[in-house]
Amino acid sequence: MKKDIHPNYVVTAVTCGCGNKFTTRSTRPELKVDMCNNCHPFFTGKLKYVDAEGRIDKFQKKYAGTGYASLNRGKKQAAAPAPESQEQ
Repeated sequence: MKKDIHPNYVVTAVTCGCGNKFTTRSTRPELKVDMCNNCHPFFTGKLKYVDAEGRIDKFQKKYAGTGYASLNRGKKQAAAPAPESQEQ
């Protein structure tokens, strides 16, 4: 390996948004994360929506009144063929 091209590998303090703290090793001395194994839905078994910018609420408000209208409407009718001109 070449000398003086690799970053320093240090002990890192990781802090989660839920308050959990643990240590690991990284090139940064401190990390702040939004989710960890104590609060992630995969590990907790609880469904939790992570919506930082309100996109889910915006989508639900936009399409709240539509319901299943598209299913009740049925399929579109095929366009009628153009009448053939009779030239003689």
